[in-house]
Amino acid sequence: MAGASKAAGAAPGIPGQPVVVRALSLLAQFTEQRRALNLSELSRLADLAPATALRMVRHLTEWGALEKLEDGRYVVGVRLWEIASLSPRGHGVRQIALPYLEDLYEVTRHHVLLAVREGPEAVLIDRLSSRTATEVAYRVGGRMPLSTTAVGQVLLAHAAADVQAELLARPDAQDVGPGWVPAKDLRALLAEVKQAGAAVVRRAHPSQTVSVAAPIRGAGGDVVAALSIVVPDAATQAHELVPLVRASALAISRSLGHQGKASGAWRHPAAR
Repeated sequence: MAGASKAAGAAPGIPGQPVVVRALSLLAQFTEQRRALNLSELSRLADLAPATALRMVRHLTEWGALEKLEDGRYVVGVRLWEIASLSPRGHGVRQIALPYLEDLYEVTRHHVLLAVREGPEAVLIDRLSSRTATEVAYRVGGRMPLSTTAVGQVLLAHAAADVQAELLARPDAQDVGPGWVPAKDLRALLAEVKQAGAAVVRRAHPSQTVSVAAPIRGAGGDVVAALSIVVPDAATQAHELVPLVRASALAISRSLGHQGKASGAWRHPAAR
């Protein structure tokens, strides 16, 4: 899972830092790989004095943002999930999209993903998967790169120009990995994705898969999420999946109040 160990834009060790920033820096230390942390680990990772960390952890635990295990370690509390579920870009979109995700899942019987953009990454807000589906790398609540995933490319293709420019300006070394696209080619790829109304990404790790994603638009026409299916690469041809994903994304968009029409026929990037 992508993500920094420090709160974005924060430098926890700076004296006089606002209390809320220090508290958030503590919460930011929990990751997919670090689901339970003791007090000394929290203090060290957040760069806070032990006494300060102890005081804040007590407050966070009393409020329900953290829960203390029997062995003395701390985990993220259910209260945070309750608050996060109120996000209109998270639970709100998911609630409307869920029936369509379920229909798409019944047809494919593999993975169906729903994601939104959060800064320079995508956040997976829902995933329906069969027990026999091929292995994928991302979990609900996890972050995904924009440039190397199908949902990410869709979200980035429809993002503001300054968001695209910032990501395109990053050194290639930061994004090398499965599905990597050199920065010099990414701009053209994003233009194709935007015009075609779909993105197709093939991966060899953690398994051989092909992902097809399409944009979901809100009432104002802006792209608010991306819908994707992930299937074994040998299961079917990408051009057979694109109309299915685009139709489902359009149906969700209409349920969100979007009145636009479907875009033209999809054209595979190789045809350019």
